[in-house]
Parts: sequence; C-alpha cells; structure tokens
Amino acid sequence: MFKRLTLLWVLLRGDARQLWFALRHPQAPAWLKWGTAAIALYLFSPIDLIPDMLPFLGIADDLVLVPLAIHWLLKRLPPELASPAPKDRAA
Repeated sequence: MFKRLTLLWVLLRGDARQLWFALRHPQAPAWLKWGTAAIALYLFSPIDLIPDMLPFLGIADDLVLVPLAIHWLLKRLPPELASPAPKDRAA
C-alpha cells in the first residue's frame, strides 16, 4: 500500500512540474490555463462530486480525479510544450 502511494506521489509530482513548465511557456494555449484553473477551482471548491463529509470516499475522489485531469491536460499539449527543455550544463 505504501509503495503505491509513493509511486502515485512521484507521478503526480512529475506531472505537476510538467504542467507548471507548460503554463509558464510563452506559447501556452489558453485552454491549458482555463483547464488548470478549473482543476484548481474543483480542488478548493466546497462543491464535489462526492461530499468530503463521507469518511473515505470524499477525499478519494479528489485523490483520483485531480491527477487524472492533470494527466489528461498534459496528454493534449503541443509537442513543443510536452517536455521541459533540457538545461545546458557546463562540463
């Protein structure tokens, strides 16, 4: 169970970094900004698909839907925004 949560965290962290890079890019499409705003609004909104008052299910929908929505947005990025540019390192 702990391994699965760790793997989920690593994947989400990587997706969050990629989303942050894409949002900061000058050629970021408007739909990406609107989609990210909608995800943030859903995450912080008191209105949920499953109310948070239910002991486990209320938090589980946030833990499942938000990463899926972020991943869905990232899959639709143009190729030039899909991966961060490699940083030049002095040898």
